[in-house]
Amino acid sequence: MKSLKTLVIAAVLSLGTTGAVQAQTPATAPADAPAAAATATPAPTATDAAATTAAPATDTAAVPAGDASYVPMKPTPGVGQPVDAGWNFQPQASVLGHQAYGLSHHILLPVISFICLLVLGLLLWAIFRYRAAANPVPSKTTHNTLIEVIWTGVPVLILAVIAVPSIRLLAAQYEPPKKDALTIKVTGYQWYWGYAYPDQGIGEYVSKILTEEQAKAAGEPYHLAVDNRMVVPVGKQVKLIITGADVIHSFAVPALWTKMDAVPGRANETTFTVDKPGVYYGQCSELCGVDHGYMPIAVEALPMDKWKAWVRSKGGNPDPQPAAAAAAAPAPAGPIPATSTTAPAQTPATAPGATPAASPATTN
Repeated sequence: MKSLKTLVIAAVLSLGTTGAVQAQTPATAPADAPAAAATATPAPTATDAAATTAAPATDTAAVPAGDASYVPMKPTPGVGQPVDAGWNFQPQASVLGHQAYGLSHHILLPVISFICLLVLGLLLWAIFRYRAAANPVPSKTTHNTLIEVIWTGVPVLILAVIAVPSIRLLAAQYEPPKKDALTIKVTGYQWYWGYAYPDQGIGEYVSKILTEEQAKAAGEPYHLAVDNRMVVPVGKQVKLIITGADVIHSFAVPALWTKMDAVPGRANETTFTVDKPGVYYGQCSELCGVDHGYMPIAVEALPMDKWKAWVRSKGGNPDPQPAAAAAAAPAPAGPIPATSTTAPAQTPATAPGATPAASPATTN
């Protein structure tokens, strides 16, 4: 009998406690609601949906994963590659290359040829004119002021004339790149190259030599053909940031008048601008190990529209938004999204979709 009374009393007390808890819950729920709303993920509003739709227009996510319109260019025999019995520079295809080629062939070569012929002529004349048979009594002349002035002054004038285009070319080779230059990171490995296009969102891919059979099938020269080329647009300045991953390498493409060492732990920089489409080959020009001779370089220069197709084929964005334009973009108008942390107290009012998140606290 006592146990029955005990059970009844316990049941009454239990019901009373539950009622008290339910009576206090609405009073404490509003205090907890902002915290729940702040941590819950709200339903997107019309403003958020519009912003989400418009954002990919300047992001790489909007670029198609591939573009089948890109087709690798076939090389032209004798262009951008060595030729049998060749003794001259390769035909130049860059702005600096034309300038350097002109300095070599229009200034240095004529001047050096003239000096060599002049010295040879004077030597032959002295041998013939002052031979022992023609001069039984040797001359006692020790010096000639006029001749000494001439052979001192003329070389000085020649060097002064040559210095002007030489210094101009040297300054152009080390001129800072333009702000809109295409940036490519080049990394030398034993024994292949890695290329990355950070502005276009193209991660590093490797470029290795093709076998002799693969090169013949592709119609490319063996020891120069690669599986993945460096692809650049025609008429746009290219900035190379070059480094080495293991030992010192050297990135050299003769037809583009480009050569720069790839030193581990250091980022070297050089620029070039290709002025006509084509495939231009080079090789590592720094002894870097047993397979140094199997480390070729292939640069493919394409018109801008075809280069953009190649970028899309790599999953990149050929027209990234400049950092300055992104920083200067105006702030979006309209209410603050519910995910903003600037005003958590107003979040339930500006995001009606988040209001149901507080309802479980009142239905216990």
